[in-house]
Amino acid sequence: MSSVLEKSLAVLELLVEHPAGLQVSAIAKRLDMPVSGAHRTLRELARLGYVRQERDQGDYALTIRLAALGLSFLGRSGVTDIAQPILDRLAQISGELIRLSVLDGKGLTWVAVAQGATSGLRYDPGREQGVRVHPASTAGGQALLATMRDDEILALVGETGLAPSGNGPTPDAPASIAALMEVIAETRTRGYSIAVNSYIEGMGAMAVTVRAGGVANGQVLGCLSIAGPAVRLTPARMAALAPALIEAAQDIGSAAPASQYFAQLIDDPEDA
Repeated sequence: MSSVLEKSLAVLELLVEHPAGLQVSAIAKRLDMPVSGAHRTLRELARLGYVRQERDQGDYALTIRLAALGLSFLGRSGVTDIAQPILDRLAQISGELIRLSVLDGKGLTWVAVAQGATSGLRYDPGREQGVRVHPASTAGGQALLATMRDDEILALVGETGLAPSGNGPTPDAPASIAALMEVIAETRTRGYSIAVNSYIEGMGAMAVTVRAGGVANGQVLGCLSIAGPAVRLTPARMAALAPALIEAAQDIGSAAPASQYFAQLIDDPEDA
């Protein structure tokens, strides 16, 4: 990492994944930075109100300021206003975790969730909003890749890798480009993606794209997914849930022009 801004953003993104905080030495090691450099970056972020240190020599953690900025943006953009009732409905139907990701540059970012499981075994990460969706290993990412040309897939996976940065592959994640292309071909044929033990061991997920106007040839705006424990979210159950998932994605796509964020993607696709 070369620039001060790049280092600062890397620290913020790392701390998003560790809400309880991390020691300076752990931050420096994970980001391959000198401890002195990590400490200077953290001190500046603390001065600006984005991180805090509970005590001398203690862990650094994010303050609420970054989350507040994100929530303010989503509120003003209208994404959650149009999507949340639809997510809540799908969560009630499926009894599982529902996640909406939106197109952000060349990839996806998770922005909204609804939890349908009220008791027993459930998948509930609680920290994925605002996190970039890994293309090759997640159901949402694979649904997006299935809409792209093969050369575009290779370029994006070349940038992001077959596994998320810092993580080794999970048992059933695509272990090669050839394996990934087989998954993409199956997704195109099936009409929705399936990822089991791929992003997180023990988790099953399925996803479809959200398209402008809710039509099959509409511009891709994001992805909608259902995730839960793999022992419960089996391929057979996913097939049964597919119509409800597709309908919910179509409803979001139909309502998209009412969202300032989605409307901007539709109006200015070259700038998305």
